[in-house]
Amino acid sequence: MIPWEQLETAQAPGGGVLTLHRRGDEHMIRIDGAELMSTRKHGSESTLSELALADVGQRPAPCVLIGGLGVGYTLAAALASCGPAAKVVQCELSDAVLRWNQELLGHHAGHPLRDARVHVELCDVVELIARARSEYDAIILDVDNGPDALTRPGNARLYRPGGLAEAHRALKKGGVLAIWSAAPDDAFTKALGKAGFEVRVTGAKGVRGRGVKHTLWLATK
Repeated sequence: MIPWEQLETAQAPGGGVLTLHRRGDEHMIRIDGAELMSTRKHGSESTLSELALADVGQRPAPCVLIGGLGVGYTLAAALASCGPAAKVVQCELSDAVLRWNQELLGHHAGHPLRDARVHVELCDVVELIARARSEYDAIILDVDNGPDALTRPGNARLYRPGGLAEAHRALKKGGVLAIWSAAPDDAFTKALGKAGFEVRVTGAKGVRGRGVKHTLWLATK
């Protein structure tokens, strides 16, 4: 088997070290040595966008917020699910992850950052959600491993009652909050309901049709 080659390193926002690796035509991003995202295991990220936008993506000019760029597949699937008048705000906290997508990874997902519908915000998605009021048709969050598997402590706010209330306020009526997780969490499902959402929980494989099954929450305002 071809060994992984480390290409670059960068400090992760909030602590830790991000590293970019290549093996053949595959790429992987790790944090402190642990796999964070890869170009091979992206099926559930694409499914997250497809399910979130199955209905609201067909609105005349939907406004979509995506938290977490990863290796671009969540964004690419969102663009494929929306019409030409859509606005897709891609929020990414790490300037290194953004640059790696622009320079080294973009071809894997079809260079979604080059789409004219995309508006990039280099900041914490928490900030955008907190100040929005009935602004988004969908908020798609793929920023961490789940409510109880955080790689960055600052992401905890997204999953707590206060953060869920902010997301509810940020969505338009009928808007969807879609969240990716490495594992199920019944307590979080209940928290979404208490925040005023109608909740659907489903699963998707990391590699289309096979591999580890991840958890997806689809919460409608």
